[in-house]
Amino acid sequence: DGLGCASVPDGDIARAKAVAGPALTPAEPLDALWPEGDRVDASQDPEIAKILDDPAMTGAGMRAVVVVKNGRIVAERYGAGFTEKTPLLGWSMTKTVNAAIVGTVVKDGKMVMTNQALFGLWKADGRAAISLADMMAMSSGLEFNEEYGDVTDVTRMLYLEPDMAGFAGSKSLTGEVGKVFSYSSGTAVMLSRLWQDAIGDKNKALAWPRVALFDPLGMQSAVLEADEHGTFVGSSYLYATARDWARFGQFLLQDGVWNGQEILPAGFVAWMREPAPASKVYGRGQVWIEAPGDEESPGAGTAAGLPGDSYWMEGHDGQTVAIIPSQQLVVVRLGLTPAKLGYRPQIMLAALVKALH
Repeated sequence: DGLGCASVPDGDIARAKAVAGPALTPAEPLDALWPEGDRVDASQDPEIAKILDDPAMTGAGMRAVVVVKNGRIVAERYGAGFTEKTPLLGWSMTKTVNAAIVGTVVKDGKMVMTNQALFGLWKADGRAAISLADMMAMSSGLEFNEEYGDVTDVTRMLYLEPDMAGFAGSKSLTGEVGKVFSYSSGTAVMLSRLWQDAIGDKNKALAWPRVALFDPLGMQSAVLEADEHGTFVGSSYLYATARDWARFGQFLLQDGVWNGQEILPAGFVAWMREPAPASKVYGRGQVWIEAPGDEESPGAGTAAGLPGDSYWMEGHDGQTVAIIPSQQLVVVRLGLTPAKLGYRPQIMLAALVKALH
């Protein structure tokens, strides 16, 4: 209950391990304006409406767009068949949420970024040098093929492996630890296994995302799914409504503080946003400094007119949350928009920045 579904790769449902844990019933929403509740002011700036009604701005396959300015939803749009109550898959935006969950465990004193020898099998070889910070910054040096299409490491892990963290953790070093950037869903799933193990008690770990993060933020719709072994798929499998994705974006904009409560360690979000030591476009804590299509172009966002403090959560097939603290702006865009279509959400974002300035 509250853990969604798990893939059973061999199809043997009778033999599959059930992920048993506490019932994770979300709290009832308050009758208040978003984000405290779920009411939204229906009035809308016509200039913003014009942007969101332009398919070239919102992109083919758009399922939801939510615009948050100064902490309130000022506009939203939904594709046919989708509403503000529809949970939508974030794909790799889940990585950023998983990084925040790591932050809650760090704040609880159960993990530190300098931890090494993270898994038992790693202690006997060069993998012992990999730190938690290396994992967060996608610079573990471990082999992992993130290409989609044929059966590569990422597709095998997500669809064919009952123990995803075990599969990813079995990979060998192919690069120098901390020196080579390699974006890896396997790394994100291993991070889930690490924070769950750090908590220790299985039921407490299964309840942790809801107790430590989702409930405090009012993310009633959020469901983070686990694999057959009970490891959260922190790379890919978080479902939430567009408004709840916006809540998380607003939480990052507020530096990990919600309703006056410090949920993440002081300075943790700023640390997440710092360029990773091995990358100029990816942060230390599973966020992108550049937008989709610009992942290999440092400074592209600023050159295109976006504020220099813009940063992104990005997911497969066109999922994005853009966060601009200097503008007090969060923009969520969800859809089914393959990269081959060339959609660039930063164009919509730049138009919204100009209209709301």
